[in-house]
Amino acid sequence: MNDMREVEVVVVGAGQAGLSSAYHLRRTGFEPERDFVVLDHSPAPGGAWQFRWPSLTYGKVHGMHALPGMELTGADPQRPSSEVIAEYFTAYERAFDLRVRRPVDVRAVREGSEGSEGRLLVETSDGDWSTRALINATGTWDRPFWPRYPGQETFRGRQLHTAQYPGPEAFAGLRVVVVGGGASGTQHLMELAPYAAATTWVTRREPVFREGPFTEDVGREAVALVEERVRQGLPPKSVVSVTGLPLSDAVRQAIADGVLDRQPMFDRITPEGVEWNDGRHVDADVILWATGFRAAIDHLAPLKLREPGGGIRVEGTAAVADPRIHLVGYGPSASTIGANRAGRTAARDIRRLLTAERTAA
Repeated sequence: MNDMREVEVVVVGAGQAGLSSAYHLRRTGFEPERDFVVLDHSPAPGGAWQFRWPSLTYGKVHGMHALPGMELTGADPQRPSSEVIAEYFTAYERAFDLRVRRPVDVRAVREGSEGSEGRLLVETSDGDWSTRALINATGTWDRPFWPRYPGQETFRGRQLHTAQYPGPEAFAGLRVVVVGGGASGTQHLMELAPYAAATTWVTRREPVFREGPFTEDVGREAVALVEERVRQGLPPKSVVSVTGLPLSDAVRQAIADGVLDRQPMFDRITPEGVEWNDGRHVDADVILWATGFRAAIDHLAPLKLREPGGGIRVEGTAAVADPRIHLVGYGPSASTIGANRAGRTAARDIRRLLTAERTAA
C-alpha cells in the first residue's frame, strides 16, 4: 500500500505496554482506526510472551500484572505462559475492539514532509502513516544483547541467547556454561542442571540475592533508580538489576546443591570451552548467554532522540527532545504494572498536547 493514511496517534507494539496504551487512548476518547492505530510486528497476539520457552509455565512467571480493565483469572499454573498470556491478550484485543494490525514492521519514524503541519511520518511494511503523536511500545525482546569475548568465533560448540532458549531437555548430556546474573540466568541453570552433564555459572559481578518480600516500597525505590538513569539520558537498566534476585526456597536449594555456584567472568573463549587468565579452563558443549536485552528503538533513529549517554531522555513518558514521542515500557515502565501506568500517562499527555495544538491553531 502506497497511499498515506492519517491518524492522530500511532501505537507501535501490542505487548503489555502497547495494549495498555491503546486501552487508555480509547478511554480518553480516541477511536481505533479513526483516531489511532496499533501496529504490531508479531504474527499473533501475545507480545514477547508468545516466543517464551514451553517450560516457562504460568506459575513460574514473576509479577505478571493484569491489563487495565480486564483481569486474568483461572489460569492453570502448569500451562506454558506463552499459551496463557497469548490467549489473554487475544481476548483483551477483542473485548476492547483494539483492531491491532499485524504483522506490520515499523521501519522508520521521521519528520513529515514540508507542509505536513508538524506531523510524523511512520514508514512500515504495510505502507506509510502520518500521525501527530506516536507511542513507542516495542519492548526489548527483539534486541538480545550478545557480549563479545576474545576467541568467541573459534568455539566449536553451540552458542545461544535466552531469546533462543528451547527448554531444558535440549541440554541433556551436555556441558553448559551459563553467562549472566539476572533472573533468566538463574532460571535456566535451575531448569537445565538435572539434564546437563555439567553446568558452570559465570557473571561479571557477584549476584545479589534479596531477602524478604518484594514490598511496594522496595519496588518504588527500584523504579526511582531506573527512572533517574532515563532522566539523565542514559540507557535504562532493568528493575531486577537494582532489586537483586529473590531468595526463594528453590534458589536456596540450588545454592545448597552447588547449581548456583557463581564463578567470575572468563577472560576468553577457546574452541573447547572457556578459560581464565589464572589458567583455569572449563570444557563446554554449549554457551548460553543470559545477558539481557536492549530497547528496540532503532526505528526512531531518524528523529535523533538519543542523548550523548546513549539513551533517550524521558520525562514521564515523553521524550524530552520531542514531546510527540512517548516511550511506554521503556526504563522504569518496563515492568507489567509499570507499563499499565505509563500507558495511562501517555494517553493523557497526548490528549493534552493535541488539544493545546488545536487551541493554538
